[in-house]
Amino acid sequence: MHHGILGAGGVGGLVGAVLANAKEQVTLIVRPEALSQQPGTLSLESKFGTFTVPVPLSAQADSPLDVLWITVKATQLQSALQSIPATTRIGAVVPLLNGIDHIQVLRERYGHDRVIPATIAVESERTAPGVIVHRSPWVRLNAASAGRSVLKQPFDAFRLFGFECNFIDNEVTLLWSKLAFLAPIALSTTAAGAPIGDVISNVSRKSRLEECVREACSVANASGAALDPDTVLGNVGKLPPQMRSSMQKDVAAGRAPELDAIAGPILRGGKEHSLPTPATHHLVDEIQARLGS
Repeated sequence: MHHGILGAGGVGGLVGAVLANAKEQVTLIVRPEALSQQPGTLSLESKFGTFTVPVPLSAQADSPLDVLWITVKATQLQSALQSIPATTRIGAVVPLLNGIDHIQVLRERYGHDRVIPATIAVESERTAPGVIVHRSPWVRLNAASAGRSVLKQPFDAFRLFGFECNFIDNEVTLLWSKLAFLAPIALSTTAAGAPIGDVISNVSRKSRLEECVREACSVANASGAALDPDTVLGNVGKLPPQMRSSMQKDVAAGRAPELDAIAGPILRGGKEHSLPTPATHHLVDEIQARLGS
């Protein structure tokens, strides 16, 4: 299979490196101005394995792709899609973005059935062009069951490397399962400017994180998902204390955070379903104050 990876960051680099190491055909699609910075290889450091593999680079998806993996930040999606000409033949589009709203955007562009909703839970970081460090002790990759036939081969390669991969029947549950877990962590660590262990050890911040989880699950379930907030909170409690969210890292580095993509669905969904979301609002206000907006 020919895989295009749109996005050369921690997630895209991890996905591309594992697929290339499994002898899949992989093309890394990067911005034209970034081509000269990329080494033409992906080096991965992970508890599951450390290796370097050659990966061709392109500024545009010029050849047919069996799967296009979209791994850019939500804030970069519209500009990144300019690298995919309308004439490119694509079998399936698999977005691994944070949030929910991007699914509708991509389905309007590529058609409903070609877009396979998917989520990834991992701490993976690009430390230099072409150099990826996978820090978390797991990688959890889930996709909608509608993509089972297309994704069986790459999922087999991911599992062999050490990923946990699952197909989920309910798309709404699939997407909200990640957001209800991610949003409280990302918002809480960014608002505090501290890793998750510091948040949990602070009584007021821990309480607000827990309320944010319950708000997210309430909105998710009103939207058609089936989530248990106590299960989500149990998974939060298993995180390594030193874990820092990507949003926290973005704010610390002066990059634009994915604030609307991550908090927006909870806040907008709360309004739509007349559900209160004060904890989420408070965390967003704290982050905006940090940003000076």
